[in-house]
Amino acid sequence: MSLQGMVDKALELSRADDCIVIADHVSSANLRFAGNTLTTNGTMESTRITVISVAGRSSGVVSRSAVRPDQLEELVAAADRAAREAQPAEDAGDLIAGTEPSASWGEPLQPTDIDVFGRFTPALGEVFAAAERGGRRLYGFAEHTLTTTFVGSTRGLRLRHDQPTGRLEVNAKSADLKRSAWSGVATRDFADVDVAALDAQLAERLEWAKNRVELPAGRYETLLPPSAVADLMVYMYWSMGARDALDGRTVFSKPGGGTRVGERLAAIPVTLRSDPGEPGLACAPFTIAHASSRESSVFDNGLPLSPTDWLAEGTLAALRQTRHSARLSGLPVTPSIDNLVMEGPGDGRGLAEMIAATERGLLLTCLWYIRSVDPQTLLLTGLTRDGVYLVEDGHVVGEVNNFRFNESPVDLLGRLTEVGASEPTLPREWNDWFTRTRMPALRVPDFNMSTVSQAS
Repeated sequence: MSLQGMVDKALELSRADDCIVIADHVSSANLRFAGNTLTTNGTMESTRITVISVAGRSSGVVSRSAVRPDQLEELVAAADRAAREAQPAEDAGDLIAGTEPSASWGEPLQPTDIDVFGRFTPALGEVFAAAERGGRRLYGFAEHTLTTTFVGSTRGLRLRHDQPTGRLEVNAKSADLKRSAWSGVATRDFADVDVAALDAQLAERLEWAKNRVELPAGRYETLLPPSAVADLMVYMYWSMGARDALDGRTVFSKPGGGTRVGERLAAIPVTLRSDPGEPGLACAPFTIAHASSRESSVFDNGLPLSPTDWLAEGTLAALRQTRHSARLSGLPVTPSIDNLVMEGPGDGRGLAEMIAATERGLLLTCLWYIRSVDPQTLLLTGLTRDGVYLVEDGHVVGEVNNFRFNESPVDLLGRLTEVGASEPTLPREWNDWFTRTRMPALRVPDFNMSTVSQAS
């Protein structure tokens, strides 16, 4: 039985007042390499069915992997029973009604496979040879995942979304393994990955690292590359829940009650936005909620998504809202969207131009082990990794030691002195969960390197 058939059958079996069924099929292909040699490759597939039963204002959710058709009845009965036994749900509301099924609803699954790397693998082999000649060792992995999600309901929803997600991470090390540099890219299909350009960037950074400079902790003018900016902005985006802000729990809470929506946060009129139709970063155009939480609601499944500004020209424009939290806040319904774009005013400079315009400062590669210190200010701590470089008179003069940092991305917004050109990038810390970003490099005049770190 097809997954679409499983959805329809589960809906037919439910004896609850209403029912939503979500079926996910995930296929993935991967390559791993070490020391300029491919080491492993493989493919995987999995399925999961989630049944959300609604009894009055209560809901019950049961989710299981690898469900066979003959197991559907027991799965649905368990969800129906959970709904009948549950307390009324705080986020209860009318289900989203469906009219027309997605155009691709009835099409068969087409899982990804190792052929997705067809053009990428020969290019990677050429890079291995170049790295070997240059005395570099390359380590890393390439992964491609295709997630197909079907959402059906007793209110007529028949929605489908196919989400390709690719990422490549590469660590380059010197032959003595004492110098290290990292780079990564996000992609939908690996057709746009220029692995030779990536290797050239890594080779340049290893050359920079031949000269070592020790610096103490302190505040430094710092250039944050797009990847590091993505990690900070993604964490801020995840922290932009309207319900937590209304309850006074976050940096987006207004003293005395309410939220800071409408308040200017950034010194430069930057925009932070999401759009399910963003070219190159396209994602699900409707809400997919496997469970309810403070920032998601099963009752919102199938809710259409539209372009949303979170920051508009430096001003907080929206928080992540369910229909329930929007009723509490009086603000528009602005659900989570699975991509994030940050842009400055006009055409910003590229990172190389920003380096050339730097009298003295630090250039980071990426951030790592980011953790929250204080939700009320969104103060974060973490480590620099795989290359911190000293820039003097427009030139990189050497690599410096790593640091632990203490900074709030919200506070950083108020201290920016330059926003570069936006480009697609891969967050280093969060790319297991969030890959679709386009970010600029940022110049911060006084980034807080709180302590020296021995991390490499």
